[in-house]
Amino acid sequence: MDFTLEVIPLPVTDIDRARDFYRDKVGFHVDIDQEVMPGMRIVQLTPPGSGCSVALGDAIWDMAQGQTQPEPGSYQGLQLCVADIKAAHAELTARGLEVSEPVQYAPDDGATFMYFKDPDGNGWAIQEYRRRVAEPLHKVLADLKRAG
Repeated sequence: MDFTLEVIPLPVTDIDRARDFYRDKVGFHVDIDQEVMPGMRIVQLTPPGSGCSVALGDAIWDMAQGQTQPEPGSYQGLQLCVADIKAAHAELTARGLEVSEPVQYAPDDGATFMYFKDPDGNGWAIQEYRRRVAEPLHKVLADLKRAG
């Protein structure tokens, strides 16, 4: 049985402000923005090319038994991957995102990163993984499934 990571609930203080930030500054697609049941609004956004989304909502954790809502800004190390970090940096800064300059920690593919925070302080890393140009993740996963 496959277990796919598809949604990460993200703690924020202001759903509209966070939605606008992720849509307008980071370029995520708004998949859902609605009240899914009385008193429970969900905004789900997906990065371009990703199979995993973030969900914003003030009552998400109320539904999960035994879970408490994390503090807004407490998530650190969320990570996006891109094939060309310089192009990604140019695109994001053109949208007005405050993102660090790329830092290359080693010459190997996968060793260059840049960083940003959302309005609440949730921290993100963007990793350059040049291999994805020739081997998109969806193709790698499909090939593994066929071989497996």
